[in-house]
Amino acid sequence: MTPAQFLGRVKRKDLPPVCLFLGQEGYNRTRCRQALAEASPVPMERFDVGETPLAAILDDARAMSLFASERLMFVGNAEAALPRGRAAAAASEEDSDDDGDATSPASGAAAKGGDLLAAYVKDPTPGVTLIIEASRWDFEGEEKAKNERVRKFYGAIVEVVEFRAFDAAAARAELDRIAKALKVEIEPAAAEALVEALASDVGRISVELEKLALYGRPITAEELPLLVPDARESTIFALVNALGRRDRALALSALDSLVREGEYLPLALSFLATQFRMALVTREANLRGASMVQGHFQKAGVPMWGSRADQVWQTASKFSRPQLEHGLKLIFEADRDLRSARPDDRIVMENFVVKLCA
Repeated sequence: MTPAQFLGRVKRKDLPPVCLFLGQEGYNRTRCRQALAEASPVPMERFDVGETPLAAILDDARAMSLFASERLMFVGNAEAALPRGRAAAAASEEDSDDDGDATSPASGAAAKGGDLLAAYVKDPTPGVTLIIEASRWDFEGEEKAKNERVRKFYGAIVEVVEFRAFDAAAARAELDRIAKALKVEIEPAAAEALVEALASDVGRISVELEKLALYGRPITAEELPLLVPDARESTIFALVNALGRRDRALALSALDSLVREGEYLPLALSFLATQFRMALVTREANLRGASMVQGHFQKAGVPMWGSRADQVWQTASKFSRPQLEHGLKLIFEADRDLRSARPDDRIVMENFVVKLCA
């Protein structure tokens, strides 16, 4: 099911009793959550599988409320319910560093949660809408196998909403829709430049359009860089995402965008180094989620905005610890080459991308 189809069902009040939200794309997930909250006659109850076992959440769903005939239960961090152990480590490199024996109590609890979920889906509690969200991994690259493992564990859930990343054409279409709703006049060339600069991230595009709505006059391509000053950083983060997915073509395309924007490539490499170091700290501290990342670094005296913490968390989720360490080694080599006599910065960075995506 696509997000648009799910929103249509919410509008018709034709909600499935149990539904799985799968995928990293955040803009449509936010829209679907908001639509659910607005359509529900009762407040949304939030749960985290990392804090409350799936079995306990399902037991709660079985309990009839004394005060309301309907309930909307939103369950995040669904990946935490997956079995952990040697068998899980073979399918997910991410969990291999800290998992115990395959027959551990945690693995038994996960199996119990899976069995209870299958039983609940067959006979859901009347009036309860249960939304389970798994947003840690993407559908492409090295994360594909991990995402499929999540889908298999929650295979009893028939209704699955896939939150896939927007491609450039879909992002442009959504930009036009948002701009029309906000009454923002933006020239086609400026719209295309905004999509490219923000790497088709519709969440960021929506935020920038809300800001541009205050400008009060049509947006031209010439004015866009002045009105969206952090567009280049977004392109660098698009490069990080492409590297994380081992998508060499997309990474080289993002690098080409940086060159055409006039980005000083040693500065871009410095940003990558900081991103990788923070992601490695996140891995070593076993942090889960942007809020934990933000709290950890702020406690250490490193100021960090929520959006920056989300970027660090996404990078940490895309790279394993050995990959981050290898990436930092390659960044050191690229930095050394950039400092050599009369280097060609672009060739050095392209060589870095090719090595990291090998």
